[in-house]
Amino acid sequence: MATEAERSKLTVEELAGRCRGEFVPLSGRFSYFSTIPVAEEDLRQYLKEPLSAISPAIVAALPHIGIILAPYLEKGNGKGDWITFERPSEARQVICSRVELGDLSVLALGIKEIEVADFHYRFYGALAALVADTWPEEIQERFYRTIREELSAEVNGEVDEKSWHLKQALLRRQKNVRKETKLFREYARQAFEDTLTLYLHGTCCDIDVETGPRQMASRYLRRRLELLIGLYPPPDGYAVLPEQLKSR
Repeated sequence: MATEAERSKLTVEELAGRCRGEFVPLSGRFSYFSTIPVAEEDLRQYLKEPLSAISPAIVAALPHIGIILAPYLEKGNGKGDWITFERPSEARQVICSRVELGDLSVLALGIKEIEVADFHYRFYGALAALVADTWPEEIQERFYRTIREELSAEVNGEVDEKSWHLKQALLRRQKNVRKETKLFREYARQAFEDTLTLYLHGTCCDIDVETGPRQMASRYLRRRLELLIGLYPPPDGYAVLPEQLKSR
């Protein structure tokens, strides 16, 4: 039985359905709705700047996206995540939640007590997942080829935690790690998402890649980024790699 606190909340899907006609257009395929007042300067940092840094090729590959800015998001109990004005416990707090409303993909993001850089990372991660949902076979195969070459070379590490754990599962459970199995596809897709997230974040912001035993060596990471630059060139005036910055 739902508690009184739960009955007073709205799920992301419920709010998205109620406010669908009130989304404010931004650029390209994006629009937004905020549940709290957001100053123009904050809107610029949270949405306008990161959107302007997205490759036109990626924008063209995305569905129409409605972005909901909320104070906090709380993990639901099988009924979808909740939008809440009170900070949930750390174990129940989520930063980004996605629902589908027909031809509109809705991304809800919590903005209270979160660094702008962390917000950008979560936002770009959600966009990368949307791109991976419909990546064309040609792009998929090119990325698969890169992954197979890395596995043959026994390249250690990954871009982020999710792809690192899936890579370890593949190495433990599959003898021929280059063979296209369910395990291989799950790992390759997550590696694509994590690398694309880094690419998008690096296009928008000046970021540092943390070093560590789980981090992929820079020469292999660079190779992936160069592949994505070729597939999804950054907008005019933006760059990812240091030499691109020097040439502009």
